[in-house]
Amino acid sequence: MPSAIALPPISAVPVSAEMRLAYVWRHFRMAYVNVPEALIGHVGSQRPIEVADLADGFFQGQSPYPAAPNYRNWAGQQLPFFFDNRNEESLLSRQPDRVVVNADIISAAFYLLSGWQEYFSDARDRHGRFPYSASVQKQYGFVALPVVNYYFDVLKTAVEHVTGQPLITRRWNCSAPFAAFITHDIDSLRSAWKAPAKAALKQGQLGRFGRQLWRRLTQPDAWDNLETVADAVAEYGAASTFFILPESRPGADGTPNADYTLTPALRQRLAKLKQQGVKIGLHGSIGTAADLGQLGREIETLKPNHEGLRFHYLRWEPRTTPALVEESGSFAYDSTLGFAEHFGFRNSYCLPFYPFNFSTGAACKFLEIPLHVMDATLRHPNYLQLQPEEILPTLRPMFEEIERFGGVATVLWHNDHFDPANLVTGPRQFAEIMRYLQQRGVAFLTGSQIVAELCC
Repeated sequence: MPSAIALPPISAVPVSAEMRLAYVWRHFRMAYVNVPEALIGHVGSQRPIEVADLADGFFQGQSPYPAAPNYRNWAGQQLPFFFDNRNEESLLSRQPDRVVVNADIISAAFYLLSGWQEYFSDARDRHGRFPYSASVQKQYGFVALPVVNYYFDVLKTAVEHVTGQPLITRRWNCSAPFAAFITHDIDSLRSAWKAPAKAALKQGQLGRFGRQLWRRLTQPDAWDNLETVADAVAEYGAASTFFILPESRPGADGTPNADYTLTPALRQRLAKLKQQGVKIGLHGSIGTAADLGQLGREIETLKPNHEGLRFHYLRWEPRTTPALVEESGSFAYDSTLGFAEHFGFRNSYCLPFYPFNFSTGAACKFLEIPLHVMDATLRHPNYLQLQPEEILPTLRPMFEEIERFGGVATVLWHNDHFDPANLVTGPRQFAEIMRYLQQRGVAFLTGSQIVAELCC
């Protein structure tokens, strides 16, 4: 699906086998405890673990998609292995103190984790986003499976064979099997009355319309509920992260931004919430994902309150946004990278990672805490259209994968979805998710806590 939006030009350095290996191995060593350094290389390197190099020049070109993957069974899952043409060979060839991996899982992991498909594809939706419909996750049906983590499980088996020692999966907050990051994009504080008033007017029910208008003029808006949201999250021993949208004017393309302004009264409320443990992040408005100057102005507007970043409408241009976020020098983490259309793993990975900068051939310095599920995804008429009772059962297998690999489950529940009038993706459905996570022993952590645990 080529984009009608003018895209930035491709400006990528050739990605060598050594660069791919360094990027993947760095993230593998973040996922497990006390991994020895100099264990791995490509076939012929004389390292204890050798991985076949089967990319065959793919990373010297600009094609967004490799050949179709080969499927192998690993850990009870049928998994897609890209860059694997050795169907007749077992995945691992083991000798005393040595293992050969016969599929190029380094190239496959790099391809997915770096977002190669997004960078080199011209497919964008009407919001300028790389669409789920153009992804290999959609084409081969593995969006809810963290395939890179399974590749890492193959490497873990190889490391354990050559070292004779078990590798320990990361634990969170000292002992929890996985973590959860609970977030809220604050797009609307003033608009709960609009939809019912419009419906009443359309149906000619002037009395009901008048009551809605009177309520709007005399009572707090049902979506002006930041304290209610924070309290609902705190009931589970968690702290909310509010991504605040500083811009109320529509974007240049007409897309709406906030329906509120950062008044002194709102700033005072945010300061009080922050004292109670709520974290404040920047919700970059329309245009900031491609304009460093605009992003910088919003950083200044929100200072000193922000600690992380998520772009409004999940806008992220892979050819410019990672470098722009890094150049701003203002964020330890971003949490934009999830598909709007489907829950799951946009980069096929359930842990935070460092985005790859294709212009420099190196990892960015800020951490990406990927987004896994958003309320609107579950019910929006353009997306999944789940019924209320289907939501948790549908999400549970994804959460189980995150728990299996000691990952971070990032949840986005907008404040307007805490409106009691929302019976589909409302407070009840959010509470069901939180109870499930709590019962599974999750560590509820903020973005800054996640960064601290990964980067210490």
